Amino acid sequence: PKPKEFIKDEKTFHYSVGALIKQGGKYLLVDRAIEPFGFAAVAGHLDEGETAEQALVREIEEEVGLKIIAQKLVLEEFIDWNWCSKGVTGHFWYLFDCEASGEIKQNYRETKSVEWYSQDEIKKLKLEPVWGYLFKKLKII
Repeated sequence: PKPKEFIKDEKTFHYSVGALIKQGGKYLLVDRAIEPFGFAAVAGHLDEGETAEQALVREIEEEVGLKIIAQKLVLEEFIDWNWCSKGVTGHFWYLFDCEASGEIKQNYRETKSVEWYSQDEIKKLKLEPVWGYLFKKLKII
């Protein structure tokens, strides 16, 4: 397991996971209630001693109440300009395509809304900056 943060060029960075949950041609996105604001896929930091897969399961359950049925790693990338409210300026991302089940239960502390969006609808949303970058990279928008 990787640690929650790592040091590069004397700066601290975090490891993060993101979940691309797609159903019926639409992606599950949250409108973030915590900075950085904007629409994003379900995501979060790895806790100390946690694997990316463990963090993925925990974050999906915490933010939207769903259980993962299957996941596939689709991207691993360090993004040095991706800041967060915890004060770091970069994140190493593990991005997964996920299949999930259950009923959506919104976490009101972390999200303003949880909805399904088509690719055309996502293009019109004010995305959290890192998700604008990731969705373009993956050709979702």
